Parts: sequence; C-alpha cells; structure tokens
Amino acid sequence: MNKKDPNPIDAFVGSRVRMRRLMIGLSQEKLADGLGITFQQVQKYEKGTNRIGASRLQAIADILGVHPSFFFQQDEGSAQSGGPAADIHESQEISSFVASKEGIALNRAFLKIADPVLRKKIISLVSAMAQTPDTDSAPAQPGTRHTESLHG
Repeated sequence: MNKKDPNPIDAFVGSRVRMRRLMIGLSQEKLADGLGITFQQVQKYEKGTNRIGASRLQAIADILGVHPSFFFQQDEGSAQSGGPAADIHESQEISSFVASKEGIALNRAFLKIADPVLRKKIISLVSAMAQTPDTDSAPAQPGTRHTESLHG
C-alpha cells in the first residue's frame, strides 16, 4: 500500500458515512455544520483520505441517526468472498453504488414494491440482464427462455 493511498478500512468507513448521508438527503455542508468543520473535511472523511477519530465518529453517527457500528457493518453476502481484503473491496464497490444517485433512486423505488414475489422476479430479471447467476433459482438450461410473467 502506497503512503498516499487511503487505508482500506478508513475508505470503507468513509463510504458508509457518505452512503448514510445521501440516504437521508443530507448535504456535506449540513453535516459539516453539525460537526463544526468544513465540508472539505467531510469530503476527506468520505474518501478515506483523513481518518475519523472515535469521538468524531460518534458525532457523525448521532447526526446521521445510526449507531457507530453501522459504519463497520458489511453485507452478509460478502462473507463468502476471498478474505478480509476482498470483503472490504467488494463492500466499497457496493457502498459506492448504493451511495450514488442511481443507487439511491433504485433502492427507494424498490422499497416501494410491497410484493415479495415481484421483488424476487425483479432481481431475477436484473440478474439475467447482467448475465449473472441468480442466487435463488436453478441455472437455466441452454436454449430455454424464461417467459414467466412479472405480475403473477
């Protein structure tokens, strides 16, 4: 690791700060005001360039309405990958997407879908479009097409 590169854990924690801030619609400026710092400092925290101290992390958690452990949590799915470094990298990619405008819009829209069967079908559709195996269904036979309706 280069001296100039952010520590992967600091980058992960920062990405979780960014994700939560965007999820609740808070600007960097508003978070900075609540902390008594500049928005540039918040940018550095979110990129992992600057490490967040314990008392500052507690203050951020209070403002963002989460427990400090939220900033260290990883998705259950990432536990099957290739070790801690792979877990952190995968979690950073997921956090980056979820914290993006598209990720937030997709999550908000998806959460409005009340039917769990329809949710699973949407996941299957997106997996098929991405040409990745779906974790809940058996692999499709070559030459077969899925013609199942999304509504039933």
